[in-house]
Amino acid sequence: MIAAPPRVLRERKAYRKRAGRDRSQQIRLAVQAAFLLLNVWIGVEFYLWVRAYESGGAPPVARPPGVEGWLPIAGMMNSKYFFETGRVPAVHPAAMVLFLAFVAISLLLRKSFCGWLCPVGTLSEYLWKLGRDTFRRNFFLPRWLDLGLRSLKYVLLGLFAYAVGSMKAEAIAQFLGSPYGIVADVKMLNFFRHLSITAAIVIGILVILSIFIQNFWCRYLCPYGALMGLAALASPLRIRRNAASCIDCGKCAKACPERLPVDRLVQIRSAECIGCLECVAACPVEDTLEMRALGGKRRVPAWAMAAAMAALFSGATGWAMWAGHWQTHVPSEVYRELIPRAHEFRHP
Repeated sequence: MIAAPPRVLRERKAYRKRAGRDRSQQIRLAVQAAFLLLNVWIGVEFYLWVRAYESGGAPPVARPPGVEGWLPIAGMMNSKYFFETGRVPAVHPAAMVLFLAFVAISLLLRKSFCGWLCPVGTLSEYLWKLGRDTFRRNFFLPRWLDLGLRSLKYVLLGLFAYAVGSMKAEAIAQFLGSPYGIVADVKMLNFFRHLSITAAIVIGILVILSIFIQNFWCRYLCPYGALMGLAALASPLRIRRNAASCIDCGKCAKACPERLPVDRLVQIRSAECIGCLECVAACPVEDTLEMRALGGKRRVPAWAMAAAMAALFSGATGWAMWAGHWQTHVPSEVYRELIPRAHEFRHP
């Protein structure tokens, strides 16, 4: 048996030593699982609440305002309404609170909403890792096609931003106060409960593509992720590489789910970086690849990022609950009339 060169042996030893201390991915996966379970719990409660009104009975649970986190367009509309009028809207205020909280997380902590919190991002990650483990690889589109498709999410974001930006505050209030706006969350639930054949085929295609291509939906089609990426450009945090100690093994670039050339850059400024720290965990050399603040000399560990996300999320929702801006203020009689007829209402 031929012995490995001394440099390779040192690299392996350093990697084993560092891997034994690095817990970034365990921390991130725990945060992902906790947020996914929170969304499942919210979804179950919301389903029970809706079914009670559909059957004419008394709801066994209160309406969970957290479901409005799945209404990003309402969050954008209510944010514009708030900044124009200074008033918190009565309908779907939690959508605004969660929307602004997630934007704040992206402003401060890179695009970590996508890599740590978003349930769709978590499921997408599970899918491409399933594909990698099953087929021993993921597939990548040609660079010209990849760049073209990546622009789609920004085009979609631009369309939504134009639509919301062109609305006056009064029009936003009228829209969200209409029967369609009041039961927008119920219509979202019904979309998945009564999935059409076309929608099922589209979702099935997206699932299959996500198994073979890393983060297909998030990378190419998600306008929410596009917004978070643009916000992340202002973030003070950056992945930084120490070129002097780098051994050019390329493991960081190979580990990056966004296919960023981490091994060739001094710092990562890209709007595509989701702050997942996969590249940092893969680096075999101590103090060579780290998440740092601009001008900072100390690394930002995974536990600090998780704690900051928890503080921003719980702080925003806690303030909204304390200030009375968490629950949607719609009488139960209105819900009792509108929810059974939710399928009748069309977009104004």
